[in-house]
Amino acid sequence: MEESLEYQKKSWIALKKSINGLLNKINKANIKHIIPELFEENLIRGKGLFCRSIMKSQLNSAIFTDVFAALIAVVNTKFPQIGELLCKRIILQLRRAYNNNNKPQMLASVKFIGHLVNQQVVHELVALELVTLLLEKPTDDSVDVAVGFVKECGSMLQDLCPLGLHAIFERFRGILHEGEIDKRVQFLIEDLFALRKHKFQPAVPPELDLVEEEDRLTHEISLGDKVDEQIELDVFKPDPNFVENENKYEQLQKRILGGGDQDEDSEDDDESKDEDEQQMEIEDETETNLINLRRTIYLTIMSSAEFEEAGHKLLKIRLEPGQEMELCIMLLECCSQEKTSLHYYALLGQRLCMINKVHQKNFEKSFMQQYSMIHQLETNKLRNVAKFFAHLLGTDALPWHVLAYLRLTEEDTTSSSRIFIKNLFQELSGHLGIRMLNERLSDPSMQELFESIFPKDSPKNMRFAINFFTSIGLGGITENLRDYLKNMPRLILQQDKRVSRSSESVDDRPRKRRRS
Repeated sequence: MEESLEYQKKSWIALKKSINGLLNKINKANIKHIIPELFEENLIRGKGLFCRSIMKSQLNSAIFTDVFAALIAVVNTKFPQIGELLCKRIILQLRRAYNNNNKPQMLASVKFIGHLVNQQVVHELVALELVTLLLEKPTDDSVDVAVGFVKECGSMLQDLCPLGLHAIFERFRGILHEGEIDKRVQFLIEDLFALRKHKFQPAVPPELDLVEEEDRLTHEISLGDKVDEQIELDVFKPDPNFVENENKYEQLQKRILGGGDQDEDSEDDDESKDEDEQQMEIEDETETNLINLRRTIYLTIMSSAEFEEAGHKLLKIRLEPGQEMELCIMLLECCSQEKTSLHYYALLGQRLCMINKVHQKNFEKSFMQQYSMIHQLETNKLRNVAKFFAHLLGTDALPWHVLAYLRLTEEDTTSSSRIFIKNLFQELSGHLGIRMLNERLSDPSMQELFESIFPKDSPKNMRFAINFFTSIGLGGITENLRDYLKNMPRLILQQDKRVSRSSESVDDRPRKRRRS
């Protein structure tokens, strides 16, 4: 019986030997022939065996790391769960080697991650995170490992995040200037600079470039994430639906290698979609996706050389409906954290608003949210946020009706909100000029919206607004308000006269005599 325990054990042992045998004989010359043979084995059932075997083979034969990475890139296109499991296990192996100061295992793990970055199985941000970790507290060994890693994936990092690679080399330069490491390691860093000058070798040789660009699947797993290596997949467990699962894989294998029943394929697709949707629901409940999204947005913003590059990369990020607001939140967060206001963030915000109206509406909401919690911000953060929104207003990336959220009276403002309004209008004046700013604020169609900034409800509030703008050097934009305040007694007198005349006219009307 195929479902018997003894038969399943024999099948498991045969699967293990077959996977080990194929991985032991793979090389650049025969990889294209080994891949179809590997897919003939039940990789879904033996994914734990596959991951364990390929990591062991790479550890013993690091010279074939690029071949193993190419193989994983192909398997990852068909079975992303296997690629993800392998990435998790390699990161755990790296952590253990780092904590135990096991340099040989550390070198092997770092080399493997480097080639997986080249094959775009692992996200390039993991590479930046790894080098940052190694160079945070530099020792001879950690710098040695970091140099080897950058040699492996420097070409890919140069293409995907040049600013991040530049920051890495600046850190290397600082270590050289400190002169606290061994001479041998200093020579390694100098060789790395020379290699960069003469350009890195291609990330992936042509014979190992086996996956089309649109088929690539990249996993984003941070070095600090809590991951489950699923060690239970490495040991035999009886399967009550053994025959059924074997038949399913056989159909899947036919589809991968060519052929197979379309109806059964569509059923498999539906089942896999249902599983993906269930998995997505679980991840959303724990906010794993949201945390990863924020990390990706943050690292993309901080690692880009120019705002055009950052905008291009941010727009390529796949956002679920309702997640567009995260872009605005993270951009404002990055902007507020800087010691001084950087034009880079404002230009990036302007670009996002101009490209998509959704982002413009989200920045409008952010303006209202930021102003409502302005008292919680430090002065430096407050100043950066004000200058950011001033640029968006000055370039018409943000509609001017957002100024209606501001109410400039003594009762409705705090010291924080007054600093915000001061920096906002001073930046607008510097961007547009006092004459152009005055023209925009005097636009007849917008007067109702600007009444919150230039209140005309009482002389006290009018004087407060006039004195405020005069004290910050923008008294010129209050000319209309000054005229209104100056003519206010006459206007009140005229209004009173009209009221008295109307009352007199009512009294003078002839009254009808009542009949007795």
